[in-house]
Amino acid sequence: MSEKHYETLDPENWEEMRQLAHRMVDDAMDYLESARERRLWTPVPLDVKERLKAPAPEEPSDPARVYEEFQRDILPYPMNTTHPRFWAWYMGAGTVMGALADFLAAVMNPNLGGANHVAPLVESQVIGWLRSMTGFPEDASGLLTSGASMANFTGLTVARNTKCGYDVRRKGVLAAPGPLTVYASTELHNCNQKAVETLGLGSDGMRYVTVNPDYTINLQALGQQVARDRKAGMIPFCVIATAGTINTGAIDDMNAIADFCEREKLWFHVDGAIGAVAILADNVRDKLSGMERADSIALDLHKWMHIPFEAGCILVRDASAHHDSFALATEYLQHEENAGGLASGSLWYSDYGLQLTRQFRALKVWMSIKEHGLARFGHMIARNVDQAHYLGKLVESDPILELTAPIGLDIVCFRFNPGGMEIEALNELNQSILVSLQESGIAAPSYTTLNGEYCLRVAIANHRSKLEDFDLMVDAVIKLGEDLMSETG
Repeated sequence: MSEKHYETLDPENWEEMRQLAHRMVDDAMDYLESARERRLWTPVPLDVKERLKAPAPEEPSDPARVYEEFQRDILPYPMNTTHPRFWAWYMGAGTVMGALADFLAAVMNPNLGGANHVAPLVESQVIGWLRSMTGFPEDASGLLTSGASMANFTGLTVARNTKCGYDVRRKGVLAAPGPLTVYASTELHNCNQKAVETLGLGSDGMRYVTVNPDYTINLQALGQQVARDRKAGMIPFCVIATAGTINTGAIDDMNAIADFCEREKLWFHVDGAIGAVAILADNVRDKLSGMERADSIALDLHKWMHIPFEAGCILVRDASAHHDSFALATEYLQHEENAGGLASGSLWYSDYGLQLTRQFRALKVWMSIKEHGLARFGHMIARNVDQAHYLGKLVESDPILELTAPIGLDIVCFRFNPGGMEIEALNELNQSILVSLQESGIAAPSYTTLNGEYCLRVAIANHRSKLEDFDLMVDAVIKLGEDLMSETG
């Protein structure tokens, strides 16, 4: 067979590609080193949007030109989670080593579904570190996921398959003797409802329980709701505690919930997307007491541990229940553990979740923890908590600003409130302040609505933030509020 016109996707000129790669790395280092100097956010211009609608090219392009288009049309218009004043949605700021590790993982290009190679061993070690960190037993199982949405889905799947009293996986939810139900506070992140709906329980299967004034779940109301539902023929099987709610950072009383679940024979799941890793911080650890008693914990490592997206994890106390919820043997994926060859080895992570094709996301976690050590991550988390209280004092010290919720962890909710305004007008004013603040490129909090009050929400999960950044934002909020009021008369 003639290969006269043999083609490959390797570079035509390796030396030129090597030079371009060095340029990319140098530019990337400059980009991260100068994060503080850039505008926080710049809207994508219309001409860029139009270019990003162009059809795919049929012919090859010079790699250097492709990179130049990236520099022109993509790099200048990010969400900019790397900026020290990005406090909008709860996202980590990334790290240099994490970015480089992602590059190395892509160079290796393994599939983490399983088989006998080194990458599953790295994931196993990382999961072991996380087990130890959270106080889970050594024989518990785990799986790295895209984030807490998939981690919560995985944990709730195991809960459903384990606690409903029949073979759910074989017979399906239609065979249940009554509607299957999950319980959590009204502050629960909506990814859990998506999981419950996807598991076939419907939105009615997610039972929301009222909260206390500090936005933690009301345990008396929880007990009453479970009792009512059982009397009505429903099948309660799981309670979700939140280790750091998305609105205010509130942490549910996990020891009390663990006691309740033991009495009621319910699965105890923790949505720890925001706060579970704060077990590393001296000023938070005690608030997470009882988390180690959970049946499963969902964590997000791309939040407060700053692993570049995506990096989540699910830990499950009962490893066999976890395996039995997802394992499915087929002829083309036989696990030849003792036969030798590539298909041997016992670490087949495809048996513990939905995905067969899985990224080598463990490498960036492994390299980041190796570089910094867990203690440094704990110090960064503790500092963010202190910064939240510093911001709270700034707000309380100015009569024109108002805290709208207790500072539960590292999230500060406040608003501009000069007094004497109707709630609708005050909400509109604060909404305008937020938009102006973001479009000015100064800072990026987000917003939430608490008891009908629109407020600015500052989620401080950023290892680059300094106290001066909060001074700057507060000054900007006051000036914007006063300017907007003078414009409207």
